[in-house]
Amino acid sequence: MILYTIKELIEKGKNAIHEDVIVKGWVKSFRSNRFIALNDGSSLQNIQIVVDFDSMSETELKEITIGSSLKVIGSVVESQGRGQEIEIQAQKTSVYGQANPEEVQETILQPKKHSLEFLREQAHLRFRTNTFGAIMRIRHHAMFAIHDYFNKKGFFYINTPIITGSDAEGAGEMFHVTNFSLENLPKNEANEIDYSQDFFGKKTNLTVSGQLEAEAAAMGLGKVYTFGPTFRAENSNTSRHLAEFWMIEPEVAFNDLDDNMDLAEDFLKSVIAYLFQHCQDDLQFLDERFAQIQKEKPKNERTELGLIERLQYVLKNKFVRLSYTEAIEILKNSKPNKKKKFNYLIEEWGADLQSEHERYLVEKHFNSPVILFDYPAKIKAFYMRLNNDQKTVRAMDVLFPGIGEIIGGSQREERLDVLKQKMTEHNIDEKELWWYLDTRRFGSVPHSGFGLGLERLILFVTGMGNIRDVIPFPRYPKNAEF
Repeated sequence: MILYTIKELIEKGKNAIHEDVIVKGWVKSFRSNRFIALNDGSSLQNIQIVVDFDSMSETELKEITIGSSLKVIGSVVESQGRGQEIEIQAQKTSVYGQANPEEVQETILQPKKHSLEFLREQAHLRFRTNTFGAIMRIRHHAMFAIHDYFNKKGFFYINTPIITGSDAEGAGEMFHVTNFSLENLPKNEANEIDYSQDFFGKKTNLTVSGQLEAEAAAMGLGKVYTFGPTFRAENSNTSRHLAEFWMIEPEVAFNDLDDNMDLAEDFLKSVIAYLFQHCQDDLQFLDERFAQIQKEKPKNERTELGLIERLQYVLKNKFVRLSYTEAIEILKNSKPNKKKKFNYLIEEWGADLQSEHERYLVEKHFNSPVILFDYPAKIKAFYMRLNNDQKTVRAMDVLFPGIGEIIGGSQREERLDVLKQKMTEHNIDEKELWWYLDTRRFGSVPHSGFGLGLERLILFVTGMGNIRDVIPFPRYPKNAEF
């Protein structure tokens, strides 16, 4: 007698008929005191358990309720119902943990449609729903595909610090880390907080990026990537922002911006292709969900592509590469801009592009993923390489349909004198980043990298509308539950 996951058993199909098996899982439904739909999380699909209620006591039957966990020993038989090849004729059913039916009525385990807001309130239970089971399985496969891609390409995985004394983005929106008592902060003679008495002897924060450390690693290992949690203390309650999320950041020595764009396009297509191969059932389920949601929207808000069509669209199209300057001209002369339909009108060169502009370029003008490059230096970070025109930098953003920016990156400024000048312009203390400047002092080389927020990618792949629904336990302003 073999213990199977439900996924393994369903994949075996009719080859498992007459086999005695053990399965374990949670009850999704129980009909007519005879048919149990059991799911263990390994697959979107349930296995049907047929119980002989004549051989079970009334007490035993009452213990089998929606949400209860079971161990079932039985024989695999050909299913008489539609939509399934096999089912299990139960010989013995054991209840691990019962779920009180009255209490289940107040939870998302009750088999009916629930709002996403209600699901977030019970994030500890939403893993058991079809939607979130599918999302989390896809998230797992995406993470595996990312590691697999870089490993096959000869990259080395680097663990960069979560606690840092530097602000890689220069935005200042960071969470402070301290072991001080906030009710009794030590002060110096200037009546300022004396961070020399803190745990690390200096002011420290949760990291917003592992990029600077990854650059240092690339200067000795050539090709590296970091993949870990990052934190932004931005007080934003939009559907695209989280306070805690996961970032993938490759850095490659000797790569210029063109190499960086090549890497980003190949990487995204590789990961999405992997998900097509390994998550067919979950993607099909989410595609049907996406189509239903589109039907419920006003016609002017509906997307032209289905979820799976959108993924195929990325795989089949070569990404258009377009300079920021060219993009501004297209946007300035676009109908939405001339008719003042954009929320943020494009009037002159130097404007910081918004999601509506990015999506117009991708979905309307080019009908293809787009990589924008050579942005104005004033709206980009200090570490991006300055172009010869002295007003643009070698930055790039990858834009996707339905989501806008999914990757941001650049060729890094490898020239010590230029980097120091840019740090001065951005009010960044050289003493704080002395080690970063050392990488330019000792054998500096052209190098490039980018950052991809994992949740942005999962948002795109799953068709969900809110980034809080593609991470197990979301963190955002006024919420750190679970």
